[in-house]
Amino acid sequence: MYQIFETIVFLIIVGIVVLVVAKLFMRDLRRKYDINIGRRMFITSLIVAFLMLVLISSIFLSSKYRYSHEYYRDISSGVFLSEIFLTIPTRRTRFSVEEALLNRKSIREWRKDPVHIDDLSMILWAAYGVVENIYGWYRRTSPSAGATYPMEIYVVVGERSVATSQGFLEPGSYKYDPIRHSIKLIKKGDLRNDLYIASLDQEWVRDAPVSIVICAVHRRTTRVYGERGFRYVYMEAGHVGQNIYLMATALGLGTVAVGAFYDDVVAKIIGASSDEEPLYIFPIGVPNIRFVNSFEYIERFYGEMRGG
Repeated sequence: MYQIFETIVFLIIVGIVVLVVAKLFMRDLRRKYDINIGRRMFITSLIVAFLMLVLISSIFLSSKYRYSHEYYRDISSGVFLSEIFLTIPTRRTRFSVEEALLNRKSIREWRKDPVHIDDLSMILWAAYGVVENIYGWYRRTSPSAGATYPMEIYVVVGERSVATSQGFLEPGSYKYDPIRHSIKLIKKGDLRNDLYIASLDQEWVRDAPVSIVICAVHRRTTRVYGERGFRYVYMEAGHVGQNIYLMATALGLGTVAVGAFYDDVVAKIIGASSDEEPLYIFPIGVPNIRFVNSFEYIERFYGEMRGG
C-alpha cells in the first residue's frame, strides 16, 4: 500500500513538472516567434508528453519491483522450522571506519566465549541488510550489479555459541532474511564439525562459535548481464565479505575468509537450495588475542618507506 501511494505521488509530481515546462515553452514560442498554438493542440501535446513520461517511469519502476519481488519470493518460499527476529540495527560501536580498516585482520584462534546475538545481528545487517526502501527496491549495505542481489546468507551456530537474553540460540543452520531482518532455522544440530571436514579440516571453522556461509544464486544476475554476470556475482561476494570483516572488527570480534571447501558438501550441510552455490565461509568469534594497531605505526611505516 505504501508503495502504491509513493507511485501516485511520483506521477502527480511528474504531471506538475510537465505542465509547468509546457506552459513556459508555449509562452516562449509566443514571445520569440509569435506562434500561437490553439488550446486543443496544447492540451493534446501535454497529454502525449505526460503519457510518455509515465511510460518511461513505469519501465524504470517495474524493473525495480521485478527484481525485489522475485528476490523476496525466492527467500520466502523455502521451508524453515522457526523464525527469530533480530534486534533492529543501531549504532553499537564507537569505532570509526578508519579504525575498523586499521585493525582489520584475519583471525584464526578463538576464545571459548559465545557471540552475542545482538552482535550477530549487526554483522548480518552489515553483510546484506536493508538501508533504504525505494519503491519496493530494497537497497542494501553492499553494492550489487543492477540491484539483482544474488547472495543468500546462512549462519551455522554451534552448541551454546550465540548468547541471548534467555540463554543460547538453538544450534543449527539458519538463513538470513534481510527484508525482515530475521534468521530462519533450516536444520537443527551443531554442524560445525561437518563444516570443518567439508572445509578441508581447517580448525578455525570447527572452533569458531559461528560461521557465516555466503551463497550465490547466479541466475539473478546472469539473466540481466549474461556471462558477464558471473564476474559481478564474485565481485559482490567480496563486498559482502569486507563488510563482515569491518563490522566484526568494530565489535571486537574476529573473522577470516575461507574459500577452500567442497561446494556441494557445504551446500548439503547448511541446507541450501539446489540453485544456491556456496562461495565463502566466515568463521566468527571472540579473538584469543585481539589485534590492535595505531595510526602512529602507519605514520612511522610510510616515513620509513619514503626514506624519512
